[in-house]
Amino acid sequence: MTTTVLIVDDDPVQRRLLEAMVRRFGYEARTADSGMAAVGILTGAEGEAVDIVILDLVMPDLDGMGVLATLKDKGLEKPVIVQTAHSSIETVVAAMRAGASDFVVKPVGAERLQVSLKNALRVGALEDEIRRMKRRASGTLGFHDLSTRSAEMARVVRLAERAAKSNIPILIEGESGVGKEVLARAIQGSSDRRGKPFVTVNCGAIPDNLVESILFGHEKGAFTGATEKHVGKFVEASGGTLFLDEIGELPLEAQVKLLRAIQEGEVDPVGGRKSVRVDIRLISATNKSLLDQVKQGRFREDLYYRLNVFPIMLPALRSRREDIPDLAKSFVARFAAEEGKRIRGLAAEAAALLQRYDWPGNVRQLENALFRAVVLCDSDELTVAEFPQIAAQVDGFDVRIPPAPQPHAVTSGGSEPPRIIQVPVKDPNAIELTEGSDMRRMDDLERDIIKFALEHYRGHMSEVSRKLGIGRSTLYRKLKDYGLDDGSHDEDGRGDSSAAA
Repeated sequence: MTTTVLIVDDDPVQRRLLEAMVRRFGYEARTADSGMAAVGILTGAEGEAVDIVILDLVMPDLDGMGVLATLKDKGLEKPVIVQTAHSSIETVVAAMRAGASDFVVKPVGAERLQVSLKNALRVGALEDEIRRMKRRASGTLGFHDLSTRSAEMARVVRLAERAAKSNIPILIEGESGVGKEVLARAIQGSSDRRGKPFVTVNCGAIPDNLVESILFGHEKGAFTGATEKHVGKFVEASGGTLFLDEIGELPLEAQVKLLRAIQEGEVDPVGGRKSVRVDIRLISATNKSLLDQVKQGRFREDLYYRLNVFPIMLPALRSRREDIPDLAKSFVARFAAEEGKRIRGLAAEAAALLQRYDWPGNVRQLENALFRAVVLCDSDELTVAEFPQIAAQVDGFDVRIPPAPQPHAVTSGGSEPPRIIQVPVKDPNAIELTEGSDMRRMDDLERDIIKFALEHYRGHMSEVSRKLGIGRSTLYRKLKDYGLDDGSHDEDGRGDSSAAA
C-alpha cells in the first residue's frame, strides 16, 4: 500500500503545490486546512492510514506547535516535517524538541522535500520497530503492534481482542511462519496478565524422554543426569502465559499428563513427592489439523476439546497481501539498523514484486528474504535485483543475470617493460583442436562448460542445472569429480553472498 502524507497548511496555494510534489514522488496525499482539522484526522479512524505529516507552524486557530503538543499528549507517534517561513534557530530547536523529525523552509524545493520525506519515513519506521521490540521483550505487545490492513486479518484481531478479556484456552491454527507466536504475545499484552511471564515451548523440538521433565520439572537426582532441580515450564509461566507451539507433535504419553495439568491446575515434577499449584493462561498453536490427528489416533480427543475452546485461524500471508508493505517496512528498518546501512525502503517495482509473490513460507520467509536483500544492497533503496530467486518465480519480472566474464589482463614477463596482454576467455561452446591431438577429451569439454556456466550465472545453482539440462544432484557430483566444488555454492542453489546479487 502506498505511503500516505498528510499536508497541513492554511494557505490553499501551498497545499496545492505540496500535494502536487508529494504525488509526483509516488505517495498518496491528504490535506487539512487547519491544525484542528489535522488533529481530527490523526486522532480519528482515518489516522491509521497516515504515515507522515507535513505541518505548517504558523496557522490561525491551532498552530503547528499546538498540533505537536496534542499529538504528544495523545501518544500518537507519527513522523512530522514542519515547514516555516522563518528559519530561526529558536524556531527549529523548539519544533524538534516538540517531536518534529525534520524542518523545511518555505518555499521548499522538490529535491529537498523528497529527501526529507524519505529520511523521516526511514527513521520513523526504525523507531516504530524499536518500540515494538521493547514491548515484546516486556510482555506488553498489543494488537496495535500487529501490522495489518487486511479485512481477513482484522477479523482475527477482533476475535483475539475478545479472547484477551478472559482466561479462556486458545488454539491458534495456521501455516508455519504466519506469526502465531506474535498473535499469542499480543493477546497476553492486551490481557490482565500484561507484563507477566510469557513462556514458549516448542513441543516438536523436545525429545520424547524429556517432555515430562521440561514441562513439569524434576527434583535433583530424579534420574540419571538430573544434577539440579528444575521447576519446569508450567511453574516458570505461573502468573503469566504458557504458549505451547506445535502442540500436535506432543507424544501420546505426555498428552495424558498435560490434560491432567490443565484440568487440575497443578503439576507433578519427576521425582517429586507432592503436586505444585500453577496459575497459567494457556495458548496452543499448530500448523496441522488437530481434528485429523484425532481421527488418526495420534492426538487424544479429550485433550483436543480441552485446548480447542476458542479456536483462531490465522490466514496465510498470500491471503492478506495488503499487509506486505508494512511488514516489509518494519523488517527493512530493523535489518538496516543492525547491518549499519542507510536504506530508506523499497523501490516501487520491488514492492510490487513482493506483493505478487505467494510466500509459501509466509511472514518468516518474507523476513528472511528482506534480511538477505539488506545484506546484499549497496544503494539506499532495495530493488528487484536484491530478490533474484523471487523474481524468477513471478511472471513479468526479469531475472538479471550478470554478463559473461571479460577477458583477463596479464602482464608479460622478461626484461622488457611490463605491458598488458589480453588473454581471451575460452568459449566452452566452441569445438576446437588442441596441439598434438585430433579432438579435445569429452571430460575436458564438460568441465569447461560447467566452469563457464558457474561463472556466467554467478553460482546460481538452479539456473546452472536448468540451462545445462542436468539434475541438481548430478551437477553437485560433477563439481566434486572435476574439483570445482570450492564450497561457495550452497544447498539452496545460491552462490555466496557477494555473487548472488
